[in-house]
Amino acid sequence: MEWQQLEYFVTVAKLEHMTRAAEALAISQPALSRSISKLEEELGVPLFDRQGRSIMLNRYGELFLYRVQRMRKEYEKAVLELQELNNPELGDVSLGFLHTLGTSIVPDLIRSFRQKHPHIRFHFTQNYSHSQLKQLLAGELDICLLAAIDTEPPVCWKELWRDELYIMVPIDHPFATRKSIKMKELEHENFVLMKKGYALRRTADKLLNAAGIKPKITFEGDEVSTVAGFVGAGLGVSLLPVDEDLNPNKLAKIRVEDMVCERIIGMAWIENRYLPPSARQFQQFVFDFYEKK
Repeated sequence: MEWQQLEYFVTVAKLEHMTRAAEALAISQPALSRSISKLEEELGVPLFDRQGRSIMLNRYGELFLYRVQRMRKEYEKAVLELQELNNPELGDVSLGFLHTLGTSIVPDLIRSFRQKHPHIRFHFTQNYSHSQLKQLLAGELDICLLAAIDTEPPVCWKELWRDELYIMVPIDHPFATRKSIKMKELEHENFVLMKKGYALRRTADKLLNAAGIKPKITFEGDEVSTVAGFVGAGLGVSLLPVDEDLNPNKLAKIRVEDMVCERIIGMAWIENRYLPPSARQFQQFVFDFYEKK
């Protein structure tokens, strides 16, 4: 059964006259008759009652016409939806990003982007890097913002920016007045860190290991703000990026002077996978935004 057969059927059902239907469809009457007969043969029932030159829908034809008309409406709706999705000014973007980027960075990017493209819709997912990669590979995300991570084709990754990481201590901590510190000085401190699996935790573990520190961990959190809150409560120190939610009345930040402490953030996408124009447009916007900084 072909879609063209259904279109022929609808026209014959509407006009109930084979000759006029053939003229409307710009095909020969014998060709139209063969198409309708083949359709009836495939369905196993007659769709029309024929009396001489007259042709009328029977009850099978009426039922089939009802369903075909619904199919046509769904088809037309699907075409419109696809055209909309393929419109760079009306489509959707499925964007994944790290929890730590949700406070200001991603909202600020979206706000700037939508000043020029107000009708593009976003579907957001917050997750740590490995989970985002799984969703990206599964086709659940168009693009994602995550920390530097070992990737293999078909995953592509491009660096966007680097955040310095600071030692965060309670405001009443003996180190709180220091402007800088050597990492080794923290070896006897308790630590509050992100949970294992988070990119920020992997970075912290790597830096502490490089300094020869086996941290005594008092708490592991899912959010930077939660980790910072427990640091402010005196449960330990941490290694965190500067965040707008960090309370300067409870925390002091100290630069690490003897090693480079930073996290690298970039964008990941799937090579050669179709990327909707709206997503491509947002991707290029982000690339341009950070190239200018």
